[in-house]
Amino acid sequence: MYQLNVTGRFLVLICTVYFSISCSSLGLRKSNLTGGSDATTGSNTYLNPVFEPILADPTVLKDPKSAYFYAYGTADNWGDEHGERLVSILQSKDLVHWKWIGTAFQQKPSWKMAGGIWAPDVIKLKNKYLLYYAFSTWGDSNPGIGVAVADQPIGPFLDQGKLFDSQEIQVPNSIDPHFFSDKGINYLFWGSFSDADTQGTYGIPLTDNGLAISSLQKKFKVAAGDFEAVMIHKRSGYYYLFGSKGSCCEGAKSTYHIMVGRAKVLQGPYLDREGRDLKMRGAGTLLLEGNDNFVGTGHNSRILTDENGIDWMLYHGINPKQSRVSSGGNRRVLLLDQIKWVADWPIVENNTSSHLAKEAPFFRAVQ
Repeated sequence: MYQLNVTGRFLVLICTVYFSISCSSLGLRKSNLTGGSDATTGSNTYLNPVFEPILADPTVLKDPKSAYFYAYGTADNWGDEHGERLVSILQSKDLVHWKWIGTAFQQKPSWKMAGGIWAPDVIKLKNKYLLYYAFSTWGDSNPGIGVAVADQPIGPFLDQGKLFDSQEIQVPNSIDPHFFSDKGINYLFWGSFSDADTQGTYGIPLTDNGLAISSLQKKFKVAAGDFEAVMIHKRSGYYYLFGSKGSCCEGAKSTYHIMVGRAKVLQGPYLDREGRDLKMRGAGTLLLEGNDNFVGTGHNSRILTDENGIDWMLYHGINPKQSRVSSGGNRRVLLLDQIKWVADWPIVENNTSSHLAKEAPFFRAVQ
């Protein structure tokens, strides 16, 4: 009996050491591998970040069948000798504890010679899961947007090819796709930083299956070219446009921050609290910016509502004291904060990322 106890303790010790070494090599906290936050299981509080080392440009959806949340992010090399992860997929039951479960793609799309898969936007449309993505290199003169399809949120996602590239659609730097459906019509919003004559963020109708651009209507402009990563949210008779400004990817020097405007119709005009049209460069009302703990805070997900009716937003940021992974990539961690509404405008407490323990979203346990 004594011999059995010693053996058991030895095995536990070996497993513990192995687990700790694995965490260290990935640059992850132990809690991140088991769920993504310093909050303990069953706790009603959480701490940012809710996942690390990287989930940049997050998009998040709740699977109606399983009730799990799934988050997807830009393809990145975590510096852990596993190479580039082609759109990481995370799973969570509560928006706080996240687990990496795989990648959306097994290989890159073939319709462009070179580029990374950036800024995915994943939605469920009818019985399919659609993943819109940007395909671009840094400084690309002709990036484009494609779409992939899966039968379940964990994939595999099968590429359906290009929707358009920048030259075809006549919008420079055509990246950062965002799907929105309104009054029975599907739309794609996209666009990114540019000061060209045709710069800006645009919307355009899609076909009913979301796999092609509709031939019935033309594109329309909603914001200037100092915005990117636009997300549209409808509430109380308004359409809210959330977008990021500043630099996303300069490590500790990143200046990304989130601005907002609203409109009475989807096509705009979107105005900030001072009444300035977002199609005018420099317009927008500040929602969230960085602080000493997190910089480069932006590219937010859709707003998600918990079972107490409280709204939440996920987005990425960078710890300036640990701004890069060993591969040299920006260490853009996943952050979570509550959205409050005051006079029909969204508010994040103190207009900045939380870094102390906060009350967590409430969801009943997933069976």
